[in-house]
Amino acid sequence: MKAPVPQDLPPNRDDRPPELAAAARAPGRIRTRMLAVIHEAAVQVFARDGYHGATTQAIADLAGVSKPQLHYYIGSKEALYTSLLQEVVDDWISVFGFADAKYGPVKVIGDYVRRKMTFSFDHPERSRIVTAEIMRGAPVLQKLMGTSQRRTEQAVAVLQNWIDAKHMAPVDPLLLMFHVWSITQHYADYQHQVTFFRGPSAHTPADREKLIAEVTRFILRGAGIVASD
Repeated sequence: MKAPVPQDLPPNRDDRPPELAAAARAPGRIRTRMLAVIHEAAVQVFARDGYHGATTQAIADLAGVSKPQLHYYIGSKEALYTSLLQEVVDDWISVFGFADAKYGPVKVIGDYVRRKMTFSFDHPERSRIVTAEIMRGAPVLQKLMGTSQRRTEQAVAVLQNWIDAKHMAPVDPLLLMFHVWSITQHYADYQHQVTFFRGPSAHTPADREKLIAEVTRFILRGAGIVASD
């Protein structure tokens, strides 16, 4: 009786490189690790070269695999790019945090700014990929924004409730969200500019805390929110 072929291993592929064949037969964690390496290389290449400038050869080179190996793990450049955009959208959704409206605007908005700033500090390339995608008309991202749109609408409703309750100034809640995104993502998209003007200290933990505190105060004051000392 012939042994069953593993589901992720195409038949009649004896011409594959030995290490690729081994990875295909190995436990799932090896495949997961390879995909993580490829995804991280893709982040660097897409952030640097944009979608049209990026090539699977450049991604393969940075990941330390051959181009045939890369294409064994990914369907296409577009599929890889789409999955990276989805990861960033999911990450941004996970930091939204407006579900805890009962804690009030100072804590909820303050915590949101901190999470957004931290993401910009830790993952600037991922933010740049989304920014570049939006600047080219968001042909791929547009299809992935459903959940993000719903979460934004929920946040706007929470802000409007606080406005109606006189907890903050009568600002346009959607525009406030835009301002938060613009300011916090500046530290990712314009990281090199920030470093140029602020110098080497721009990436120290102490300076991060200073920036988070300054941005938080700026946004809260602009929204007419008084934070107790």
